[in-house]
Amino acid sequence: MSRRDRDRDGARDRDRKRGAASPVTVTVCRGCCCGTEAKHPGVDHAGQYERLRTAVGPAGRVRAVTCLDVCTQSNVVVVGPSSEGRAAGGRPVWLGFVLMDEMIDDIAAWVRAGGPGLAEPPGLLDLQLISVSRRVREGLPE
Repeated sequence: MSRRDRDRDGARDRDRKRGAASPVTVTVCRGCCCGTEAKHPGVDHAGQYERLRTAVGPAGRVRAVTCLDVCTQSNVVVVGPSSEGRAAGGRPVWLGFVLMDEMIDDIAAWVRAGGPGLAEPPGLLDLQLISVSRRVREGLPE
């Protein structure tokens, strides 16, 4: 193996260990009672999800999961920090009762501003903060 190959392999290993920078991740609960017409009639759940994905754009990643196990506070959204936000002290923020389009707009604006650890939540999002058990918090898929 040449020195160039060893240097290239070493750099690749270092990058793999460090991991690529991860964006802000927005996890949207859908499928149980969150996101259903039965629990929240008149809310366009699919439209809100697509609106959030579009508004967040390349600033973050939006994903849907089946259930976050906090059904009493549906619709639930978790905003996880980017790797830079986590390094700055940001931690995942759980939001409950996310039912209005204005909340979707505020979440998207927060993600575009850097999310947890890098920017304060805009508007009235601080009123949507919910506390969940460690069991639920640790069960969030990566």
